[in-house]
Amino acid sequence: MNRSNEDLVERAIKAGSDFLQLNVEDAPVGGLSEWLTDRLRSAICDGRLTVGSRLPASRVLARDLSVSRGVVTEAYQRLNEEGYVAGRRRKGTIVVGAPGRTPPARPPSLPADVVPEDAVFTASPGVEVFDLLRAAAARIDLSPGVPDLAAFPRSAWLRAERSLLADLAFSALGYGDPRGTPALRVAVANWLARNRGILVNPADVIITAGTAQALGLFAEMLAEAGIREVAVEDPGSLGARQHLHNRRLVTPPVPVDADGIEVGALRATGAPAVLLTPAHQFPTGVVLGGDRRRELMRWVDDGGLIIEDDYDAEHRYDRPPVPALRSALGERVCYAGSVSKLLAPALRIGWVLAPPRYRDAVVAAKRFADLGNATLPQLILARLMESGEMERHLRLLRGRHRRRRDAMIDAIRAQLPDAAVHGAAAGLHLTITFDAGFSDVDLAAASLACGVKVQPLSWHRQCPGRPGLVLGYAASTPTAIGEAVAIIGEALRRVR
Repeated sequence: MNRSNEDLVERAIKAGSDFLQLNVEDAPVGGLSEWLTDRLRSAICDGRLTVGSRLPASRVLARDLSVSRGVVTEAYQRLNEEGYVAGRRRKGTIVVGAPGRTPPARPPSLPADVVPEDAVFTASPGVEVFDLLRAAAARIDLSPGVPDLAAFPRSAWLRAERSLLADLAFSALGYGDPRGTPALRVAVANWLARNRGILVNPADVIITAGTAQALGLFAEMLAEAGIREVAVEDPGSLGARQHLHNRRLVTPPVPVDADGIEVGALRATGAPAVLLTPAHQFPTGVVLGGDRRRELMRWVDDGGLIIEDDYDAEHRYDRPPVPALRSALGERVCYAGSVSKLLAPALRIGWVLAPPRYRDAVVAAKRFADLGNATLPQLILARLMESGEMERHLRLLRGRHRRRRDAMIDAIRAQLPDAAVHGAAAGLHLTITFDAGFSDVDLAAASLACGVKVQPLSWHRQCPGRPGLVLGYAASTPTAIGEAVAIIGEALRRVR
């Protein structure tokens, strides 16, 4: 490159800004302020700068463009006089309007239309059904699986974060172990020993982005091992089934009764693996009985493999939590847990324990999925777990959830007297069933039309069964729960 070209490149570097890709070389001689005003005005009018956008500080933009600060302040002043921008003291210079344009009522990335009930509640829900349900507007949300997000321990989290950042080594901010940070793996191993009866070496713990990713990793592991079928409970989680289907796995249904999965029916499927929620079956809430556990042990001894989703076992109200299957069956169980029901789904932190012969495959799948979870949230969570803060939070939640569960049961007795209640001893939800004669999908749609969000039980079935609803109570106040159940009662009378 000759010297003249080098000078041009150097001037372009010195006289340019990332903001709107402004390049002062485009400005006419003697017209810098007018040029800058025109460029900013055009960006406001064509939508590149939306109402509420903040312009760079005048000294910052002047430095980037290698012009005097007066050039920028003059441009800002002209836009202010024209009504495009306004000074907001500490917030700086803000775009407040554009002639001929109506300020957007919501961020342009959000859908402007309300999701209609008939787009959500269909007899054969698609893979996007939970996205649609979350986006649907409702005054009261009784969706299952949502904890009391208002109870998130913000103060404890902030204290742990400040303490962590005060002495965190610079090296900890680099790429880490795809299996997770050592601190969290130790904390999870201790948590499982204290709360789930599982003795595990921290080296065998793999941190995941929640149980959803865990199912994907297990499915990939099974596919590599030549396993194409994973039996599932019926009724059982539609979401879990969708994750398995996404990996091209077949999911033969196995009936669930008052003692859990029917092991004889499991054997009859011939499936080499099964996905279970034994501590609190989703959605019926039953606990896997002792005899069934012994039958499962014999099925495992014959070569079967269990995937255990321990999704909300800590939330017990009327009895101590039952031990995890992993604590008894050890190396024949792929175990998955998370903090989604303890703290918040938004953290996207879970963990898996894989049998030795599958462990390397799971680690490899995790490595190539995302190189590992974000490090800082892992380290903060480890501090909460090891400090006892998690147990304190769980005790608070148990009392609050018990009161909300009781409010829901009382409301059901008053407003839905012919409904049978299932799974009230634990968890964040309960299930109600009715005698046949109507569609629970229609009931869920009618409830949503009146402002109450629920899930129809039939979504979680592969085989025919009684109509019902799956109702979450953890995220709503007792007053809201009573109002919502009354609305469901009115909707039921219309549907019938």
